[in-house]
Amino acid sequence: MKFINKQDQINFRLMQGLAIGVVVMMIIMILLLVKQSLPVIELSGLSFLTTDWWNPIEEEFGALSFVYGTLVTSFLALLLASPFSIAVAVFITEILPDKVKPIISMLVEMIAAVPSIVFGLWGLFFLAPFVQTTLTPFLKSTLGFLPIFQGPSFGIGILTASMILAIMIIPTITSICREVFKTVPNLQKEAALGLGATRFEMIKLAILKPSFSGIMGAMVLGLGRALGETMAVAMVIGNQPSINFSLFAPGSTMASVIANEYAEADNDIHLSALCLVGLLLFVVTLIVNVSARTIVWRFGSNER
Repeated sequence: MKFINKQDQINFRLMQGLAIGVVVMMIIMILLLVKQSLPVIELSGLSFLTTDWWNPIEEEFGALSFVYGTLVTSFLALLLASPFSIAVAVFITEILPDKVKPIISMLVEMIAAVPSIVFGLWGLFFLAPFVQTTLTPFLKSTLGFLPIFQGPSFGIGILTASMILAIMIIPTITSICREVFKTVPNLQKEAALGLGATRFEMIKLAILKPSFSGIMGAMVLGLGRALGETMAVAMVIGNQPSINFSLFAPGSTMASVIANEYAEADNDIHLSALCLVGLLLFVVTLIVNVSARTIVWRFGSNER
């Protein structure tokens, strides 16, 4: 590569080194986790992925319940947060007056600045009682025929954790969707209105449909945060290593079990098991992100 001057060459080499450094750090992190996970892999083998029995005292480890809890809470949070986030982004971008937009945008983005421990405390003392006394009776009376809305509710559980995660990822999805909607040309909107479309039809055809790949990217980033969230989830999910199909039942996630047990792990096998859970979390996050990126690329290529 040819450079105009020495400064451009230095800047290029610096950015190249930083980019390579990020890749090297990730490789080192993966190798370290694999190395630390080898003892429990030799002890448990594939049963670590296929069983949900977690008993550090007897050195019996199965992470299936943590994988299940992580996926269920994250995807349920995404299902709850995405429609609301997209609606808020459209409302701010297309409906609010220009003088009010910065204020509402700042208030929405301030949610991302709230520490997760604060969300956990709010969920424990306000949301959990609300779920137990108000939301659960309503869901049982209307949708109680579904297995996911059956069983006793103690307030803390998968549903409460998913609702906390949904609130936490709303700013991420909303802010990215807003930036995507801003890239839609005004001429495209005016053309839809000029052809007789109502405002709702204009938003649907001229904004939402062309922005699908960007919306998917925003949802991927929101899902990435939900998969790795720790403290707020650990405080309201119940931390029970079991697989329950009811959303009212307690559960556990990969991030929460690491946070709860790492400081108390008193032997190498237990530490190794927690490192393997961390490695599984990395693999699950990677698979979800690659799958979502593939969807975005394919849809984007079809649009072109």
